[in-house]
Amino acid sequence: MTRIGILGAGRVGANLGGKLASAGHHVTLGVRNPEEETATPADGLGPSFAAQRTTARTADIVINATPGDTALDRLVGLRAELAGKILVDVSNATHDAADGLPGDLCYPNSSLAEQLQAALPDTRVVKTLNTMLFMVMTAPETLATPPTVYLSGNDEGAKKTVTGLLGDLGWQPAWIEDLGDITTARATEAMILVVPHILRRHGYQPFAVSLTR
Repeated sequence: MTRIGILGAGRVGANLGGKLASAGHHVTLGVRNPEEETATPADGLGPSFAAQRTTARTADIVINATPGDTALDRLVGLRAELAGKILVDVSNATHDAADGLPGDLCYPNSSLAEQLQAALPDTRVVKTLNTMLFMVMTAPETLATPPTVYLSGNDEGAKKTVTGLLGDLGWQPAWIEDLGDITTARATEAMILVVPHILRRHGYQPFAVSLTR
């Protein structure tokens, strides 16, 4: 059983937390006001809640599910708590368009993942799960076409560990594409730019930006 801390308890964080808890991991959702959240379920099987700093400090693996446009400042503030750990970044850093959907990238010619790795040199950053709607993250098998999930990171051991977590979320090995080091995250983060156009045309239907071979 791995202690997993998820920063953010919105749709993405809650979705990941529930699936990872059901897979047998000890999951804590890091929130700003833990006293306002629901307590640990009576059966002890669901995620618990704690302050974000406590969540980062007590976890073995930390998942960033906070808004990408403010994530860098937030996580730099947790530098000590994240030292020596794997940080799984599933967010996309964009400025909102007029309709609230993702617009321009916050880090053109770079990526949030690269910025995080540079700012947190003692943390092993892995980028993944940022090229799909949140419900696909934990139910990839529900799509009609086998989807792709991408991995970017400098540390091979960290990527291997995250690959195991992806398996717990339902991702088959053939669906996992390791792109290489952390600089490759700028490619997958740029994929977010296609998402608002798809949503405007087809509505909020599950999909992933995938490879077909």
